[in-house]
Formats: sequence, structure tokens, C-alpha cells
Amino acid sequence: MSLNYIWAGFFLVGFAAALAQWIFLGDTEIFKKIIDGTFESARSGVMDIALPLAGVMTLWLGIMNIGEKAGAIAWFAKMIAPFFSRIFPEVPKDHPATGHMVMNFSANLLGLDNAATPFGLKAMESLQSLNPDKDTASNAQIMFLVLHTSGLTLIPLAIMAQRSILGAADPSDIFIPCMIATYVATVAGIIAVSIRQKINLFDSVLLSWIGGITAAIVAMIWYFTNFLTKPEIETVSKVASNLILMGVITVFLVGAMRKKVNVYEAFIEGAKGGIQTSLTVIPYLVGMLVAIGVFRNAGVFGFLVSGFEWFFSALGMNTDFVPALPTALMKPLSGSGSKAMMIDAMQTYGPDSFVGRLACIFQGSADTTFYIVALYFGSVGIRRTRYAISCGLIADLAGVITAICVAYVFFG
Repeated sequence: MSLNYIWAGFFLVGFAAALAQWIFLGDTEIFKKIIDGTFESARSGVMDIALPLAGVMTLWLGIMNIGEKAGAIAWFAKMIAPFFSRIFPEVPKDHPATGHMVMNFSANLLGLDNAATPFGLKAMESLQSLNPDKDTASNAQIMFLVLHTSGLTLIPLAIMAQRSILGAADPSDIFIPCMIATYVATVAGIIAVSIRQKINLFDSVLLSWIGGITAAIVAMIWYFTNFLTKPEIETVSKVASNLILMGVITVFLVGAMRKKVNVYEAFIEGAKGGIQTSLTVIPYLVGMLVAIGVFRNAGVFGFLVSGFEWFFSALGMNTDFVPALPTALMKPLSGSGSKAMMIDAMQTYGPDSFVGRLACIFQGSADTTFYIVALYFGSVGIRRTRYAISCGLIADLAGVITAICVAYVFFG
């Protein structure tokens, strides 16, 4: 029911804000702006997201089917089974959903969004096969979605590239702050869902895995900052990410051919589901994107930012971070919208300003919670999301607070 109220709330709050601007500010264009925005959001949901997604889904579902027949997905699942069996206790250790989730998380870690989405949708489909109530999100689906919305990415390559385009003196200086913020968001998401699902967070396996991942991230940060120059970090990031992805495809193909699998037929077999999945999510995407567009075009973000500035000023706090908040507020709603806010902040205040850098950290600290809920749950027909959104927003909030703190530490 939470998604029902949130979706309706976007429209109602947007209408109230627009009405106030018309009555008190004399803005006669506000309703036209909102309606024009609904048409644009509907068009974008189909033409810019669903249809391009069909091609990407067709490709990667075909590749994934080859990987399954090669036994590679099962191998990935076996490797991570000790950890996943603790946070996904309802998923059998040998179930293919584990391998699909591993592939999704791996692609996200490398910042490869185009590859992560097909893996994630396949993982959600696999988890749905274990779900006894097909209309309601299962515990495993909620944990998976919240981990995904926390946006854990080791190397924010796209953000660094955008900073370079806008003339930042050191485009990769937000690398470490982004990594810290997104990692805290991920851990916060795990804790929030684990509390709701009564998962023992003090289990020795969980502690060792989380501790090991933390140590690995710290070691990578130390190596990058002590042994690589900033341009070298960008080069290593770009080469490593795409090399690993191409390596996965190669391993899948070689493994399948060793097992005498007809790889082309396997590809076609898996790829057939790509278009159907993309068509399935269109109503969910359009519905959510139009609602978000109404909320945004009604100027609600402007009111929120002004309110935050007044509130923090009244508390006597430093408000240097407030102009970057539109990026943080937009991020759970729209990836393209938050990217636009990030670019606007860098263009307005400068890419090397505190606000410009903080906007970039916000962009890299979490993922688009509402979009992911609409896309992933919509792809399998789930209507009752339970506490998925609230836990996803807790992870987002943890990322935002951490982003502000590390921005002051690094750039304040």
C-alpha cells in the first residue's frame, strides 16, 4: 500500500504546490508546464527507457543463458552461498537466483548500469519463482531490491567523466568520498532490512564477509591514493570495468563450448525474453515517471530546499551544503533528473566548488529507489511492496548524511 500512497501523493502535492504558485505568485504557466511534463515523462518512459532496455535485455539475457548452460552462474552462486544464505535464508543454496544476484551486484560495483539491469531483472524473476504470494514482495526480493537501491559502486566513472567535461581541475577527487558514502548506504540498507526480517547480524559468517569487503575497499582506496595519479585512476577504472565485463562474456562462451553447448541457440533461447520483459514494465515505468514529473515540474523541490535552508539556519548550522540538496532529493526519484541537477550545480557554482563536488557525491552515494521499485517489482507483477521503499529510503538517507560529512572532511 505504501507505493499506492506515495504515487498519489506525488500528484496531490504537485497540484497543491502549483495551485499555490498560481494564486499567490501569479504564475499562469505552471499548469501548462506540469501537463507538458506529463507528456514528456510518458514519452521518455517508453522511448528512452523501455525500448532501449529491450535491446539491452535481449543481449544480456542471451549471454546469461549461455552462462547458465556453461555452469558459470552456478559456480558464482556456490562461491557466495555462505554469505547469501544468511541474508537470503529463503533462497536455496543451489538456486540460480543467487548467481543472478551476484552478476547484478558485480556489474553495479563496476559502474556498468547497462549490464546490471538485465542481471537484476533476471534475479528478480528467479526470486519470484520462490515467492508463494505473487502479488506481494517476498523477504528475499526486498533484501535484493534494497541492496540494489543502495547503489554500491566502487568506481563512479560516469561522474568523473562528467566532471572532466565541465573542466574540473581534478575530476577524480570525488572518488573516495563517493565510495565511502555508497558503502555506508549499503550497510545501512542491510541493517534496516535485517532488523525487519530478524536476521542475525552478529553471525560469524556475516561479520567476516562484511569485514572482508570493508578491508578490501579500504585497501583499494589506499592503493589508488598512494600509488596512482588521478589520470591513472580514471584509466584503470575504465579499462578494468570493461575488461572484466568482456572477460565474463568470454568465460561464458568458452565454458559453454567445452560442454558442447550450441552457444548461438542458447543465446537466442535466452534473448527471447528481453522484449517481453521490457513491454511488461512499461505501465509501471510510465506511471511512476509521470508522477515524479508532476512533483518536479510543480516546483516542489524549490520549496523543499528553501525550507531546509531556513530550518538549518534557524539551528545555527552551516548551510553551505543546501544548494546541493536538489541532487540528493532527486536521486531516489530519477537518475536522469538527479544527473541534470548535478550538472546544474557544477555549472552554477563550478565543478571544483564545495557545492559542485557535494552534488557529485550525492549522485554517487545511492541509486534511484522509486524507479528501481517500479522497474523491478513491475517486471514480475508485484503490487504490494511492504517495507521495501522505507528501507530503501533509509539507505538513501544514510548515504546523503555520509556524503555531507565526507564532503566537509575532504573539501570543506
